[in-house]
Amino acid sequence: MATSPDDLLPAPVAHTLAGLVPGLDDDGHPRPDAPLVAVTGVTGYVGGRLVPELLAAGYRVRAIARHPDRLRGRPWYADVEVVAADAAQPDQIRAALDGTQVAYYLIHSLGSGRRFESTDRHTALVFGQAAREAGVGRIVYLGGLYPEGEDLSPHLESRTEVGEILLASGVPTTVLRAAVILGSGSASFEMMRYLTERLPAMTVPRWVENRIQPIAIRDVLRYLVGAAAMPPDVSRGFDIGGPDVLTYRDMMQRYADAADLRRRVIVGVPVLTPKLSSLWVSLVTPVPGGLARPLVESLVHEVVCDEHDIAEYVPDPPDGLIGFDRAVRLALRRVHDAAVTTRWSSAAVPGAPSDPLPGDPDWAGGSLFVDERKVTVDASPASLWRVLEAVGGERGWYSWGLAWRVRGLADRLVGGPGLRRGRRDPLQLLVDDAVDFWRVEEIEEGTLIRLRAEMRVPGLAWLELRVEPTGLPDEAPTVFAQRALFHPKGLLGQLYWWSVYPFHGIVFGGMQRNIARAAETAERARTDRRVSAGGGS
Repeated sequence: MATSPDDLLPAPVAHTLAGLVPGLDDDGHPRPDAPLVAVTGVTGYVGGRLVPELLAAGYRVRAIARHPDRLRGRPWYADVEVVAADAAQPDQIRAALDGTQVAYYLIHSLGSGRRFESTDRHTALVFGQAAREAGVGRIVYLGGLYPEGEDLSPHLESRTEVGEILLASGVPTTVLRAAVILGSGSASFEMMRYLTERLPAMTVPRWVENRIQPIAIRDVLRYLVGAAAMPPDVSRGFDIGGPDVLTYRDMMQRYADAADLRRRVIVGVPVLTPKLSSLWVSLVTPVPGGLARPLVESLVHEVVCDEHDIAEYVPDPPDGLIGFDRAVRLALRRVHDAAVTTRWSSAAVPGAPSDPLPGDPDWAGGSLFVDERKVTVDASPASLWRVLEAVGGERGWYSWGLAWRVRGLADRLVGGPGLRRGRRDPLQLLVDDAVDFWRVEEIEEGTLIRLRAEMRVPGLAWLELRVEPTGLPDEAPTVFAQRALFHPKGLLGQLYWWSVYPFHGIVFGGMQRNIARAAETAERARTDRRVSAGGGS
């Protein structure tokens, strides 16, 4: 009986790779003698999804990250070995790769601005040499699909060069080349989704008529897992793509059909350059211009697989590769169910502040300005916490909405993320989640949420939301403490703080009052439900 397009179970990809992967022990865990694989880019979209797939396939996993603390909220955190290392630092990455049989290179500088080519080149050279010196048996790299003999966009050229560097490293290397990746939360999918949903009629550049061979994220992960078992004499690149070859116009129309939208009116015009197109994409979708531009530039080329040799080493699944319509429905179901595990915004914004909040306000870094407010809330800690954990995204920030929107727009105009990143999950936060132009730096369940600003400001900024103990953990009243902190950089930072400080009472004061009201409303509703349930028993 054929599998319905909407009946693909969320089983690990390894269930169709029997004989290629080590498999699990009787307790459902990787065996102690299973191959150890290293994964870089684990805070990113693909890397964050690859780790649990490798564990389910029976591999032991070493997750490599510059800031390992950002992985603490991941459900697989306790099942992997976490190592702190910068892939661009030879000694660090060599030590991190020591003892591993396979190393996944999932690092790129997409959307990182100027000098990204030299950064990519340097990091790939360092990684390849470190892998060789550490005795790694195979490198696996996910790059971009590109047409032969054409002048490539800078980002596609750089990703091609990285693959060539790794292939020349002396370590057997698998380079997987993919075009548009379809999956809930991927930048390519989100760009197509928002363009189609928000614009029932649109003028588009000529590149929408170019042919593209998209691939579902599930099939990408399957190829990545399967590539770990390639024979040592195989060192080459492979084109990977799904079963459909479509134009971008076709993709938008078929997305509209899958999402039960009316057919879109799409009119091509010859004057929209990739730069103008990326600005247009940035205006209409949550994808910022720095990321939209390389995505658009890659669509200027026709990207269709020239071969399917990968099937010799990683055979197609019994039901075949996932087609476009099925991939879209699966992604939309994930979005609808709030089951998006990683998003394009999972990786930190290049150039954004990453320093943790100093524990001492008088630390050697200089001044730390503080705006601190407290209010007593007639609600239980649990009710207040549920409201705090759901801030941002579609719910907004519980204060002067226009001011937040203007601040978000201003941030986007200077290259920041603005407010359009939203949230990964509408109700639950994990460490390192992006929330609009903030990132979750710390969570103490039921007590503290600390957000680090990734907006463009002349300094470092944090916002703390805290539920303070009252001695009655399950009862009202509760103290809600809110703290904004700013470490200025130079005179410009000082001027910035004092220029926005007069508005804190409106923005942060209003935010605190409205969050308190929302918690009290939730508490009354909970009490009413409890009384009703008791009365009906």
